Amino acid sequence: MAIQPTTDPDGAVPVDPTGDRHCPTGFRYWETREQPRVRRAERLLRRTLRTELFPPDDVAERFCESLFHGDPLAEDFVDEVYKSDPKTGRALLDRALTQGLGSIEDPAPSMQALFDEFETVPDWVNPELVERGASVWRRWGTMLFAVAGGITLEMYTEAAVATPLSLAGGYAGDNALRRYLETSRFWIDVSEPGALLTPGSAGRATAMRVRVMHVAVRRKVDGHPEWDTPRWGYPISQGYQMLTLLGGSTVPALALRLVGIHTSRSDMNALLHFQKYMGYLLGVDISLFPETIADSMRLNAMVVCSRSYDAGDPGRELIESFPAAFAPRPDQRGLERLRARYTHAMYAAYTTLFMSPATRAKHDMPSPFPGILLVIARWPLLTVAEYARRLSPRVNRLWERITTRHRESWYRAQMAGRQAEFDAHGGLRR
Repeated sequence: MAIQPTTDPDGAVPVDPTGDRHCPTGFRYWETREQPRVRRAERLLRRTLRTELFPPDDVAERFCESLFHGDPLAEDFVDEVYKSDPKTGRALLDRALTQGLGSIEDPAPSMQALFDEFETVPDWVNPELVERGASVWRRWGTMLFAVAGGITLEMYTEAAVATPLSLAGGYAGDNALRRYLETSRFWIDVSEPGALLTPGSAGRATAMRVRVMHVAVRRKVDGHPEWDTPRWGYPISQGYQMLTLLGGSTVPALALRLVGIHTSRSDMNALLHFQKYMGYLLGVDISLFPETIADSMRLNAMVVCSRSYDAGDPGRELIESFPAAFAPRPDQRGLERLRARYTHAMYAAYTTLFMSPATRAKHDMPSPFPGILLVIARWPLLTVAEYARRLSPRVNRLWERITTRHRESWYRAQMAGRQAEFDAHGGLRR
């Protein structure tokens, strides 16, 4: 017989100490909530701001359940179309994305079902908010890459996140920069004007390629000797994909205030809507996606309390590989080497700003100097530019053109002629 949930004397939501919920054992949210310091924080927030620190229990329970689920529609497609010949499967996918599904004679049922969903714009989508959210990413420019990269390093302490990436090898060691730049290409493509709402756009094509890439990684990691399903759930689960979306909205918007970029509440709300629709295209179950800034912060508070810091050496490698990936290479000379030194110094500073001091202290990370001095020096300039942009549509358009061109030129310089592939159909590292 299950023990009845306990209830905080001040009316806190019930907490079940038995662990009866379907939740990965490595997701420590329910246990952490029982700690006295966390209960005190809940009571303090409720008394002072009349709000809750965490989402309602039913939302938290559904989130825990989502950690055991993937993307059945895309997985059926990969199993049917990619299984016998991944190269042919990829060619069919690319053709459907560039020429339309009608260009493929007698497509597989799973492919038809996948594209039927992908090409249907849900009734809840507000095109104006989607476009406004995308414009925020364009104005952030390369700062999006920096803040998202730094925030992601925090989650590499979790084995549920780090293990699939470590096994696939994309974000570890010498491959760290290449895979990070592929992710940057995704961020660029999906935030171009009209990218998510225009049929056949590069942004939509990139979203689908990333969706299929996730399936490829799941298929290889699920059942691997290093993967512990009861402890971590399903590789690249629905829940962690949703958290990745949140990592591009309210959290970076607030974090970027540290460098002088002050995103308004209305822009943050637009970002949430933009991310919600992008999640739909990526095969994420958006039924749990937060509709408000407050709800998004409650979900983030839940995730902070869930951490078990169990990634070990794979997580350490991922974290330490990130800033090291920007260090000058032996073959770089002259202006190219100078640019690499600058980028490395800046990313060393950004990891200092966007990682918790406790996490950073446990890893071999580069010194934030001298990059942090430039970040401090630019803070008032970026702040002035942000408020000037809000006051003048002309300045806003000019600022967006500058940041958009800069992010593209930065990406091209880092890629050095290579192309993003979004392919994970090779073997695992171990």
